[in-house]
Amino acid sequence: MQSVAQSWLVYRLTGSVTLLGLIGFAGQFPIFLLTAFGGAAADRYNRRIILIVTQTSAMTTAAVLAFLTLSGLIEVWHLFVLATVSGVINAFDIPARQSFVMDMVGREDLLNAVALNSSVFNGARIIGPAIAGILVAAVGEGWCFFGNAVSYIAAVAGLLAMKVATKLSTPKESSTIEKIKEGFVFVARTKPIRSLMLLLGLVSLMGMPYAVLMPIFADEILQGGVRGLGILMGASGLGALAAALTLAAKKNLKGLGRWVAISSGVFGGFLILFSLSKTFWLSAFLLVPIGFSMMLQMASSNTLVQAMVPDELRGRVMAVYSMMFMGMAPIGALLAGSIANYLGAPNTIAIGGAACIVGSILFGSQLKSFKHEAKRLIIALQMTGGEPASKAGFKEPTKA
Repeated sequence: MQSVAQSWLVYRLTGSVTLLGLIGFAGQFPIFLLTAFGGAAADRYNRRIILIVTQTSAMTTAAVLAFLTLSGLIEVWHLFVLATVSGVINAFDIPARQSFVMDMVGREDLLNAVALNSSVFNGARIIGPAIAGILVAAVGEGWCFFGNAVSYIAAVAGLLAMKVATKLSTPKESSTIEKIKEGFVFVARTKPIRSLMLLLGLVSLMGMPYAVLMPIFADEILQGGVRGLGILMGASGLGALAAALTLAAKKNLKGLGRWVAISSGVFGGFLILFSLSKTFWLSAFLLVPIGFSMMLQMASSNTLVQAMVPDELRGRVMAVYSMMFMGMAPIGALLAGSIANYLGAPNTIAIGGAACIVGSILFGSQLKSFKHEAKRLIIALQMTGGEPASKAGFKEPTKA
């Protein structure tokens, strides 16, 4: 709700495509800069406590935004400041939250846990934009921000009620910079993880900014207004929810690498088709497979990375994942906003789609070369929960 309302508020106050890109940049660039420190903190301190602090801080930020908007005091610079503060909070929240999944469920249920987490997240992406479109049209953006602030009470209460032991593997006296470096070195030297991260970064940079430009499509191209924006974002969320449920039904990790490669290409292809559409309901229909393929790639990548990373590096490696997933998005949003000013929003999205297709082809061409290494990593970390590798959908790697 807040995401849609904030985008619409910026667009209503300024009418600027560039500022839409800049607000996305302000909200997510701190993740790119600071998430490595957030990952180090997630490996060093209790993740549940970190999440309580970050969720409480996010609630405060949303409450301030609601107050300023409802009181009529809101200005564009307020939005940029609060978006930046939210980005700093998320830089510490996301690595801790991603790592906390393993603390809660263990390796044996990781695949389904990541998928179910995505299901909840994307269920909200369907309902939230639809409610936001109705609320903004009826009573304004401020009540969406207020609703978001109130919702954090449930999240904080849930965290306070949990009794989960966090495995802390990083000595507090060790150098933070050295520990951060360890995470980057592990990613750089592990070809399967490195390839997944690079593709994820490309899709985040070139493909995901389509959401930043959605107010332009909803209002100027498709003539749907703010309610149309809610429907379009909800359609994308519906596809993403379907992808998360598809992944939740999967019994093992077999074939996930192919899913990543294919879904990236499908995502790019449907982005190009969406850029060509001038009909509202056709555009809404095309956003369903766009959301489906994007989430399938993101969630499958998340699962594979978590399956291959040792516990002592989990926070730091998931910080790199966050940099690629969310940290590249603000750069993409800024780039998309700038390009859209010169080439238009449809051409900008088409270029991003083409880049995703190229990335999909390159990743797919390398898949065979690192498949055996990925299997060895997963088996070595006992991802199968003690079952024989063949029973979990793997074949034992051939001996040299």
